[in-house]
Amino acid sequence: MGKQVNLFRQVLDPMERISEILFGVIMTLTFTCALGVATANTATVRTMLLSALGCNLAWGIIDAGVYMLTRLYEAGGEIRTLRAFHDAADIAGARSVIADALPHLLVTTISDDQLESMRLKLRRAPIPTGPPRLTGRDALGALRVGLLCFLATFPIALPFIFIDEARTALRVSNAVAAMMLALCGYALGYRSGLWPWATALVMVAFGGAMVAIAIAFGG
Repeated sequence: MGKQVNLFRQVLDPMERISEILFGVIMTLTFTCALGVATANTATVRTMLLSALGCNLAWGIIDAGVYMLTRLYEAGGEIRTLRAFHDAADIAGARSVIADALPHLLVTTISDDQLESMRLKLRRAPIPTGPPRLTGRDALGALRVGLLCFLATFPIALPFIFIDEARTALRVSNAVAAMMLALCGYALGYRSGLWPWATALVMVAFGGAMVAIAIAFGG
């Protein structure tokens, strides 16, 4: 059971999780911030909530589809790399294929002996046949991408459900959204080696700017 939970957590990398939540928050804010609070009524708020939920659900499905296409492309790249390795004319060519597939930082630090060890292990790998295929892990990743984008709507929408006064609900909703943006920024800063609190503040400003641009252009 522990291995299954760990697998689910590691399906998406941290930046993929942050990006999906960030997108969901910004998309929802384009609806709540465009709401005319002074003239809002129950029907208007309900329409706004349904629109925000529907939009984020649609974009969650789209993002999930794009994620699957991306994974298919990456799987194809791995097959192409392995075929190029097997087709290399000599040892130097095989090592070059391996080096091209590795991150630049690793290439500059590994020794010739380590590169040769990789070559010997890859030489025992079978030559791939057929087209790239998606796996259950890919499907799980796509599901999580869609859910993250969709579920990011709810914390921002909840104040309009539980608070009758529209102006108060909007303020609480904006505060929740700002907190979510800050958490995304903090996580980004922590993961990327930046100062987390500064990145959190920058992310709030960035999110606000993106919402303003989206509203200005009719998004």
